[in-house]
Amino acid sequence: MNIRRSRAALLAASILSAPVALSPVMTPPAYALFGIGDIVFDPSNYAENVLSAARALEQINNQIQSLQNEAQMLINQARNLASLPYSSLQQLQQSVQRTQQLLAQAQRIAFDVQQIDQAFQQQYRNISLSTSDQQLVADARSRWQNTVAGLQDALRVQAGVVGNIDTNRAEMAALVGQSQGATGALQATQAGNQLLALQAQQLADLTAVVAANGRAQALLEAERAAAAEQGREQRRRFLTPGAGYQPGNARMFPAGSN
Repeated sequence: MNIRRSRAALLAASILSAPVALSPVMTPPAYALFGIGDIVFDPSNYAENVLSAARALEQINNQIQSLQNEAQMLINQARNLASLPYSSLQQLQQSVQRTQQLLAQAQRIAFDVQQIDQAFQQQYRNISLSTSDQQLVADARSRWQNTVAGLQDALRVQAGVVGNIDTNRAEMAALVGQSQGATGALQATQAGNQLLALQAQQLADLTAVVAANGRAQALLEAERAAAAEQGREQRRRFLTPGAGYQPGNARMFPAGSN
């Protein structure tokens, strides 16, 4: 009897404990709301807000970078448009003017087409048969003076051009320095243009030297041609019968001398 009661008690205890063992363990979902007092925290909404703030911050950073790029582009454009703070125009013009003044100071027959034509018609023309011997001598002396003046003018122009070399050297050094230190395309272009102007000035000096030397050489050749023509005329006159040399008596000592 006691054994039966024990088994009944054990069975009843097993039946009462079975629902507790079989009931599942319930956990709150990940999106559950947690409340502390009157404050409610939603993890899902918080994560979305953090992502939105991150995206907004990224957009702001992109806008800042874009503004910086635009500012740098404007700075570069300003550098490219900046003018060169150096000009060699005045020095180059002064060098050209000095050379022009030397050419304008040409003596006797200057660099003038009308004056050259007039001088050649008067002094380098074919010798007339009626020209006196005295006039022949005067014309020959005038032509010699023209030649000497042309040679002197050529030397003066050469000296002036040599004097410009030092100025050109200083300007070339300054312009090359400006070109190497240029901050933009405009400054580099302007420095290059001034270097080309310096070359043009040097070519002008070279042209002046060539012109002066050519003038001197032309006068020398013209004098030789005129001298040859005058020599033929004087020889003709000397060999012409009745008009050439006439023999006569000559005294070596004046009358009354011992």
